[in-house]
Amino acid sequence: MGIKMKLYAVALLLGCLGGSARGASPEAGRKPRLVVLTDIAPGHIEPDDMESMVRLMAYADQVEIEALITTIGWNCDPYPTEWADSLWRVIDAYEHDLPNLMKRSRQKTFLPLGKEAASQTIGYWPSADYLRSRVAMGSTRAGIGVIGAANRSAGSDLIIRLVDEADDRPLWVAAWGGANTLAQAIWQVRQERTPEQLKAFLNKLRLYTITDQDMVYAMRMNRAYSSHQWMRREYAGDLLFIWDESAWLSQCELGSKGWQQYAAMIQGKGQLGKVYPTYKYGVEGDTPSWLHILPNGLHSPDDPRQVGWAGCFRRDMCPDSLTVAWTNWRQPQKGTSRQYEETFYPDIFNDFAARMEWADTGKGNTNPVVVINGDNSLAPVILTAISGQKVELDASGSYDPDNDKLSFKWWVQSDIGNCPQDITLVWKDAHAILTVPDAAQGTEIHMVCQVHDNGSIPLAAYRRIIIKVENSRQ
Repeated sequence: MGIKMKLYAVALLLGCLGGSARGASPEAGRKPRLVVLTDIAPGHIEPDDMESMVRLMAYADQVEIEALITTIGWNCDPYPTEWADSLWRVIDAYEHDLPNLMKRSRQKTFLPLGKEAASQTIGYWPSADYLRSRVAMGSTRAGIGVIGAANRSAGSDLIIRLVDEADDRPLWVAAWGGANTLAQAIWQVRQERTPEQLKAFLNKLRLYTITDQDMVYAMRMNRAYSSHQWMRREYAGDLLFIWDESAWLSQCELGSKGWQQYAAMIQGKGQLGKVYPTYKYGVEGDTPSWLHILPNGLHSPDDPRQVGWAGCFRRDMCPDSLTVAWTNWRQPQKGTSRQYEETFYPDIFNDFAARMEWADTGKGNTNPVVVINGDNSLAPVILTAISGQKVELDASGSYDPDNDKLSFKWWVQSDIGNCPQDITLVWKDAHAILTVPDAAQGTEIHMVCQVHDNGSIPLAAYRRIIIKVENSRQ
């Protein structure tokens, strides 16, 4: 696939889009990079990966899908290669719905395939040919015991090439099954490069695992069997590792309880909806792995303390009692994360449903744009303050592309870091005043402005505000 071209003419891109999608992202409009490791299977065997893949396709304008790699999971060791047909079916459905989806960004055509391999801008829908070029087979066997020269695959080689590309964005790996293919890539680099080069390689990676599936389900408590434990143990200081044991369970449970919404508003909507299978065990348990990096203004993925659509995490001892990672498996973090997951679930579902309406009809609702103190980007608003200061925030410049009426809510994420508890926040509609307490010196206060429209399917948008409290009036 070659080295990713970093720069190309903005005019060319805007010409292809027929207009910009919305304000700049935290990285000047570039999508976050995503590799998916999936044990995707036919819907009658295990439908949740296929469900999550359909949802991912509906957000292909928001994340840069660098690789779709089939691999092992709880349901299979070895991975049956014929199961990959389910992935191709989803991409075919995406291709069918693309003309309608592209209307959401007013996109008229595609960049040449070579330029699609450059850093894509938020709002750009990639061609189906681009996605097909990013499909690879990964490890077909599970566990740390198979890691070695014989376990090398097209998937592990692709991950190495992606990390090596001249791109300063981190490469997020979402493990819907086992992360054995990533472990294999790390092992290969360790054999061929210096310790310093290996460290640089690891520093560009981020791993979000949906529980630990590097083994069949009956072995799920055998942590030492998994290559996940090896990665956490050997590279704790260099590999950002998120182990989710909350959001995926919430998504499965809430989706199952609200399945009638999926049947009415997702299934049958466009060709993507037609290939969206009925749930069997839970609904879209793997989706939080990439919701974590979705650029919606709510949080910065590299700081897992900040709550996003996949909840929040703290650096803690893992369930194996040996290794440390960003996780939410035990209290109080599990309860905190679960509360946020339940709170955001309606926004998350509505956002998906509105996109499926676009896939079906080429029309639908679009998200509001939150503007804080004149800043319309998605990056956190960073402010400095001192104890006792009143910080005024103005979101009156926020707007809705469809001219829907907006409603506002302001709140403080009080569970993050060393945020003081006695914060006074007074707000009305688009204006808020936060009084910095005396005990806040040397801390950070994290606020969120949450905006909803009143469209036929109401949609949300967010901005995070981080107030850094200085120690003195100097």
